[in-house]
Amino acid sequence: MVRQQRQKSEYEQKLIDLRRVARVMAGGRRFTFRAAVVLGDQKGKVGFGLGKAADTSQSIEKAARKARKNMLFVPLTKEQSIPHEVYAKFGSARVILKPGKAGKGLVAGGAARTVLALAGVKNASAKILSHTKNKLTNALATLEALKKLKERK
Repeated sequence: MVRQQRQKSEYEQKLIDLRRVARVMAGGRRFTFRAAVVLGDQKGKVGFGLGKAADTSQSIEKAARKARKNMLFVPLTKEQSIPHEVYAKFGSARVILKPGKAGKGLVAGGAARTVLALAGVKNASAKILSHTKNKLTNALATLEALKKLKERK
């Protein structure tokens, strides 16, 4: 029996969070895994997905599938930066993104760096202004900021 080879995806994926979550039932706790995945082609398309399953690999696959559905386009300048400064909030997470000159590099930390790198932003700075360390809300705040970007004419 010949197995079909899965073609290589044009998107690069990065796991930003993997947690074991519990649901309390009559017989005790039932454990599942929650995976948060960022997917991007490094040319201006990026997506985020959250998946839950009994197995880690299944939850990662499910999250990647959801990320592929929720793709958004990021307008990039010729310096591979963002067109203008933008601020966004998601839950308690607040983030500010600023464009950078060519050669500056990506100055960002945590989940914001992962989202920007997979979106194809090479020269920019991001600052997480909130006190939350939650990777999910920081990543989603960065995506909210990227949604607000308008292309320069």
